[in-house]
Amino acid sequence: MNILLINHYAGSKYHGMTYRPYYMAREWVKAGHTVTIAAADQSHIRQKKVIIPNNNSFLLEKIDGINYLWLRTISYNDNSLKRAFNIASFIFQLYRFSKIIREKIKPDIIITSSTYPADIFPACHIAKNSNSKLIYEIRDLWPLSPVMLGNYSSNHPFIQAMQFSENYCYKYCNAVVSVLPKVSEHVKQHGLPLEKLHIIENGISLDEWGNKSIIPDNLNSLINREKAKGRFLFGYAGNHSSANCLQTLIEAAEKLKDSNASFILVGDGRDKNKLINYVKEKHLNNVIFYSSIAKESIPDLLSKFDCLLITWKNLEKLYKYGISPNKILDYMMAGKPVIHAVNAGNDPVKDSGCGITVPAEDPFALADAIIKLLNASDEKRSLMGQKGREYVIKNHDYRVLAKKYLDLMQSLLE
Repeated sequence: MNILLINHYAGSKYHGMTYRPYYMAREWVKAGHTVTIAAADQSHIRQKKVIIPNNNSFLLEKIDGINYLWLRTISYNDNSLKRAFNIASFIFQLYRFSKIIREKIKPDIIITSSTYPADIFPACHIAKNSNSKLIYEIRDLWPLSPVMLGNYSSNHPFIQAMQFSENYCYKYCNAVVSVLPKVSEHVKQHGLPLEKLHIIENGISLDEWGNKSIIPDNLNSLINREKAKGRFLFGYAGNHSSANCLQTLIEAAEKLKDSNASFILVGDGRDKNKLINYVKEKHLNNVIFYSSIAKESIPDLLSKFDCLLITWKNLEKLYKYGISPNKILDYMMAGKPVIHAVNAGNDPVKDSGCGITVPAEDPFALADAIIKLLNASDEKRSLMGQKGREYVIKNHDYRVLAKKYLDLMQSLLE
């Protein structure tokens, strides 16, 4: 098969987030298929920038057997107004080069997976003119996510345009793949026949956990100093944004400032300075910040913590449709107990028995869970970690998920 995967923010293990398109495509290539990923050169979540030389409109690049088509788009900063123009420029470029895409790639299957649903329009145009089958992939529920997380009004023109796009996806696609496992109620309300819905959650690349790249020396020294003090290390690795609700974590740490627990937060994000200032104002010596590190060093980092933490905002109306964050899978693969603060329709921590789940945005409940793990035996904590790792290997191996995806694609072509 010739597979075209359209994902505005797609990266690779060399570029940084988003990783799912890369890992899926890599497995499809191994299975003998030709895969092209069409992505924008501008993304606020990549660690390595894509450089299109000589004012060209696009760049073709092969990465680990995957063909990347980088399209030049308008630069922007995070969630500024320019991001909307960046989205529009990516869609325009897909239309602009649609004939070249049809003639050069000759796609049998087209997958749209850009978080926002508006790329369905050029994808549908390309599919119609190349007699391709079209799959819409749900990563986040747009426009519900920006309404709930960004406090946008449902009457905002941008939100209404995204809602029209989402409904259009469900009407004209041949199938829908969702990484969120509980979306059936939502998609049915917006017009999708449920026989078109397929759940293929996020995954993990097992081979990358066998070859660990060590963390930076100064971070390693920091961790060793805390261990030498007899501290029990609770770790967080990821984005420092409002959606990750690290304020709850720090408020829980504040309640435990006289315990032997240290909290090490690794990563960057737009809320990081605010969190650092809060810690300084409260004179908290048990909370330590460190900048983001390379993805390949994450396994080594997580292995050095005693317990791992993940916190969410209390958005049950959104998360009732399910969650599928890569961070949880990384945590569970590390073989460490996990404390999960969430109100959601699914909970891999609870399902696997790898830790403790508490309500979101409740620092008292989070602090109680931390104390429970502090007081738990080494044997109990080790068993929790083992359960998490076994659960991920069984249910979230990208090799298995990619095969499931291929079976769906092949069924559409029969």
